Amino acid sequence: MIAIRRARPIDASGIGAVHVSSWRSTYAGVLPDDFLANLSIARQTAYYERAIRIGLGVHVAVLSTPDTGGARVVGFSTARRHRGEAVAEGEVETLYVQDDWRENGLGRMLLRASGQHLAAMGCKSAFAWVLRDNPSTFFYEHLGGKRVAISTTRVGGSDIPQTAYAWDPIDRLINETV
Repeated sequence: MIAIRRARPIDASGIGAVHVSSWRSTYAGVLPDDFLANLSIARQTAYYERAIRIGLGVHVAVLSTPDTGGARVVGFSTARRHRGEAVAEGEVETLYVQDDWRENGLGRMLLRASGQHLAAMGCKSAFAWVLRDNPSTFFYEHLGGKRVAISTTRVGGSDIPQTAYAWDPIDRLINETV
């Protein structure tokens, strides 16, 4: 059974593993090969453990394994109030689901959880930056995201084009992902 919930510090290693595996599969041919090869689960784990402890809006999709009593993170999202100039008040910073668990509605549920988190913080609008060559850009459009800006971001020493998708008002994000 899959559950979507707020992340706990113990989830950080699973989040780090999903981050690295998702980036390697999604961004092969988009980001520099040496950058992807040098991604570190340990570094990502440390980053997400700190993020969870300081209260960043980190949500996980967790697969429960009743036979062992354990749980495994198969997807996650992070969201926060955007600081500085932005195209919306809240930002969904990350949204990744392991390859084997895509096309099961987990991304939709995680995006909705991030939207609810941002709305609870008082954000009236939300956005997500998506790398232009991400093969899942259709996902954000399908869920009502409107292209509102283009830019570049620096990753692994390369300038990578990106597009901002926005939901304004934020209810469009929460309701589109039901």
